[in-house]
Amino acid sequence: MEKKRFYITTPIYYPSDKLHIGHTYCTVATDAMARYKRLTGCEVMFLTGTDEHGQKIEDKAREAGVTPQQFVDGIVQGERGFLDLWKLMNISNDRFIRTTDGYHVSAIQKIFRKMYDNGDIYKGTYKGKYCKPCESFWTESQLVDGKCPDCGRQVQDAEEEAYFFKLSKYAGKVQHLLEDTDFLEPRSRVNEMVNNFIKPGLEDLCVSRTSFTWGIPVDFDPGHVVYVWVDALSNYITALGYENDQYDDYEKFWPADVHFVGKEIVRFHSIIWPAMLMSLGLPLPKKVFGHGWLLLDGGKMSKSKGNVVDPYILAEMFGVDALRFFLLRTFPFGSDGNFSNEALIQTINVDLANDLGNLLSRTVSMVGKYFGGQLPKDQARDLEKDSDLITAITHLRDKYEEQMEKFSFQNALAEIFKVIDRANKYIDENAPWVLAKDMEANGPRLAFVLYHLLETLRVSAILLTPFMPASAAEILRQIGADERTSTWESAVSWAALPKDVTVIRGENLFPRIDAEKALKQLEEAAEAAKKAALPALELEPQLAEKVDFDTFCKSDFRAVKVKDCQPVKKSDKLLKFTLDDGTGTDRQILSGIARWYKPEDLIGKTLMAIVNLPPRKMMGQESQGMLISATHTEKGEECLNLLILDDKIPAGAKMC
Repeated sequence: MEKKRFYITTPIYYPSDKLHIGHTYCTVATDAMARYKRLTGCEVMFLTGTDEHGQKIEDKAREAGVTPQQFVDGIVQGERGFLDLWKLMNISNDRFIRTTDGYHVSAIQKIFRKMYDNGDIYKGTYKGKYCKPCESFWTESQLVDGKCPDCGRQVQDAEEEAYFFKLSKYAGKVQHLLEDTDFLEPRSRVNEMVNNFIKPGLEDLCVSRTSFTWGIPVDFDPGHVVYVWVDALSNYITALGYENDQYDDYEKFWPADVHFVGKEIVRFHSIIWPAMLMSLGLPLPKKVFGHGWLLLDGGKMSKSKGNVVDPYILAEMFGVDALRFFLLRTFPFGSDGNFSNEALIQTINVDLANDLGNLLSRTVSMVGKYFGGQLPKDQARDLEKDSDLITAITHLRDKYEEQMEKFSFQNALAEIFKVIDRANKYIDENAPWVLAKDMEANGPRLAFVLYHLLETLRVSAILLTPFMPASAAEILRQIGADERTSTWESAVSWAALPKDVTVIRGENLFPRIDAEKALKQLEEAAEAAKKAALPALELEPQLAEKVDFDTFCKSDFRAVKVKDCQPVKKSDKLLKFTLDDGTGTDRQILSGIARWYKPEDLIGKTLMAIVNLPPRKMMGQESQGMLISATHTEKGEECLNLLILDDKIPAGAKMC
């Protein structure tokens, strides 16, 4: 009989140089689902990877003084990069795609051409708002307080020649897909997509850029690069071999059973992605599931906010399996969850140390103490005392399976721990230490009680395998389970272990954590990490010569607004600023900061300038003052940073 197939994906991640627990959350959940499906006998394809093109990558690479390819290589393959993190977290992905992979690049060019040839892509001019961090285009009405509705950052005006995808053509079909099927879950995401994006009028999507070069070229119009989300979304099919010869799994695994994605990118996966597939005439994925965020102090974790949590530190302190367990035990997968170190420690101490760890340790220890490590076959069952736990064990797999099929990881784990809790009470009810006082009379009964506990641990460990693979395997080893008694099929069979099973005492899997000590260590580790991340700076020494106050007051510092900024021809250092200084007449200042800033990024900014310096000629043009910047040396190279003021300060305001 042919195995059932299951294809599951994470989103491909932007290669951030600061990985945090939020990256880990989605991938651990996907891994748990993939392991569960393998456990049930499915042939699984689990895909993850990195989204490596776009303007922000190009900018970050320039800031770092490397090529974009070198920049992404370092983050993906370097020390503590994505591949290192997935290895640390015991992620069992079957395939890892990078959007810079050659086979993907050529496939994207073919996909873009297909949509162009069937009339769904046309050339025009894009004019609107663009969020560089999110690589997202927005209309004025979609902004929230003038900022990106996804990340809350400033957007910039953009105008350039571009190709457009006829997204509006598919609005009706996409709305039907969302409203009349279970394509998108949780259901709350459906209302958000329909009400915020489709009903107001789904506009055609800009799908190429000409203002930067780090992307996949449109092969029939090389001045354009493919919009990063068209590039990124298509990975789900190119990684299977669609339009390339690298793999040959498309017919086998497509359509995907589920895409797990963060709620901030549900729009791309539930509106743009199905419309693209409709244009290509391809089947749609069966489901998109938009999970919530891990919040820290009430806000989403992000490097820019400085509130990220390092998964390496947590895994090293508490163990990988404990961290994996915490992420899926504590937070409902479809909702936001408030992360805290205190909650992590409490979960480990209560669920893993007190409940599961204590049950394992007590049971194996008592088998060793009372029977030398091997139970006798002569056992006495008590129907009245034993049936409750037996019933719980034999029904556990079905209850667990029901929750796992709904991606309710928290509830699936809750079902397991109801049985573990019942088993701990069973120990107190049967008091093995009392039975052991008269082994001649009570030996068979004691043997059955301990056997019953071993069976509880066996079934629980099998079902915990997707969440804590290493720890579950160790539990099964300690209780004497073998391959035959560690299968999905055996998880519904009570009494699968041989009656005369031999246990193997092992180390305490989940030692109790001293919360106060651990929290202090975490705080110290976080401070050390912050210091280590600081660049090696060299500051210019302060001048010994004193300036009297009257001389200082002669310098007229003013706030100026950048109306325009252009590179100076034949100069690789100078930028020419057209400034509003509050006088009603534009002021022109030239500044040697081209190496550190792109002209378009400075338009609209509020800067500080000295405006009463004598004019001077630079490259044949007049400069009427000086912009104020800070200078330091980093890694042997000079760095300049303009002093950028709050936009609320009006042009011409005197600085004092």
